[in-house]
Amino acid sequence: MPEAPSYDYKTVQVGFEDGIAWVTLNRPEKRNAVSAEMATEMVDVVDKLEIDDRCQVFVLTGAGESFCAGMDLRDYFRSSDADTAVKRARLYRTNGTWQWRRLLNYPKPTIAMVNGWCFGGAFTPVIACDIAVAADEATFGLSEINWGIIPAGIVSKALSTVVRQREALYYVMTGETFDGKRAAQIGMVTESVPLAHLRQRTVEIARVLMKKNPNVLRQAKTAFKYAAEMPWDAAGEYLMAKSDQTTFNDPERGREKGMGQFLDEKSYKPGLAPYRRDD
Repeated sequence: MPEAPSYDYKTVQVGFEDGIAWVTLNRPEKRNAVSAEMATEMVDVVDKLEIDDRCQVFVLTGAGESFCAGMDLRDYFRSSDADTAVKRARLYRTNGTWQWRRLLNYPKPTIAMVNGWCFGGAFTPVIACDIAVAADEATFGLSEINWGIIPAGIVSKALSTVVRQREALYYVMTGETFDGKRAAQIGMVTESVPLAHLRQRTVEIARVLMKKNPNVLRQAKTAFKYAAEMPWDAAGEYLMAKSDQTTFNDPERGREKGMGQFLDEKSYKPGLAPYRRDD
């Protein structure tokens, strides 16, 4: 058996608990703002957890009272102003690698647990995760307009995929903050719960996901995300092909098990629970 990878970082903490990998952005003194060092470490984290069997569900959160205050202004603006165009491009590419290129189609389920302050660039990984749960007390905001820039990187694009144009433009143009309840109302997060119950609710969702066939779960979320960008006819063809591919490559033979348990044994109801995976 190969040795489990180690996770020794300065700005990120990784812990495991019953199949959940808790990935914590860990710069509480800076409200967990993403530094160049954190971006580099997070690329390594997502790569390692992809092949770490201890991780069945990936949960992203922040240390202390903040989720993430966005990009570290000194690293991404002041310091990089003196860098060459190549160095600046590398810095932004590294950050984009973990925040959306990897998380958007990560092979394992991902949950953003927004425990507090969530601003600017932090919107991107929250939206890139499959599911996002926020504390009612969390504070969200796009403050870029207040200091003379726009929500760039990929923030505006990410926001446009989950929030309607009217609400999105309101917060982009005013810079006003909103809480977790409002984030759930406009689609920024999946749901919002009191901070005291945030971790418990996140664990509940993770446990539901871990009961599913992991191969089919991975293909289902990938199929949805790709189909969303396609015309209807193309999506229909793609989804049928994806369905056949999923069945053919499924080591659990979930389709056969599920159909047999439902139609022949009449031992479960698929609208209410998953099939028995231990058969």
